[in-house]
Amino acid sequence: MGYESLQGATVVGLVCSDGVVLAAEKRVSWGRMVMSRAGKKVFRVTPNMGLAFAGLVSDMQAMTREATAYANLFRLENNRPIAVKAMAKLISNMLFQRRLMPLLMETLVGGVDGEGPALYSMDPVGSLIPDKFITAGSGAPIAMGLLEAQYSEEMDLEAGGELALNAIRSAVARDVASGDGVDMLLIRAEGIEERYFPMKA
Repeated sequence: MGYESLQGATVVGLVCSDGVVLAAEKRVSWGRMVMSRAGKKVFRVTPNMGLAFAGLVSDMQAMTREATAYANLFRLENNRPIAVKAMAKLISNMLFQRRLMPLLMETLVGGVDGEGPALYSMDPVGSLIPDKFITAGSGAPIAMGLLEAQYSEEMDLEAGGELALNAIRSAVARDVASGDGVDMLLIRAEGIEERYFPMKA
């Protein structure tokens, strides 16, 4: 089974004027089979940083555990939180190390640090790309169309959250591998707010 058939998902990341939005729908598919309607693809790593994924849930969970451990070690050793760029580079290096047997997922790293809000995307072998808005997974082309048309760097988190939700809803309407609700992280300098939105499709 090819990577393309395993990555069923729609994941969206946005940099806003006051933080970062990470959002993903909850359907977990294996080829043509819906394995779960309650999967989690968006994770909190530090009080100001999160990860979002499209791909194999087992690989997402393994990477989140490892990244969280490294973030905690960094804080203990340096008495300050790890920067978003540093965490993205660390995960990129971890993915590249495993390139001969890659983790089958696309990764988004988003958060707020001393430099402000930041967002990065990675493919399964660790190519690291910073961007203002990113989509991943099988629903990405549909979601990207809406973001291209409506995204603005001046948006606040509430407006960004609404746009991310609408982008995922538009993808869910056309992509059978996406659906069953949306998990969202609204990441600000003062902390992370988690939200859940039910969805019929």
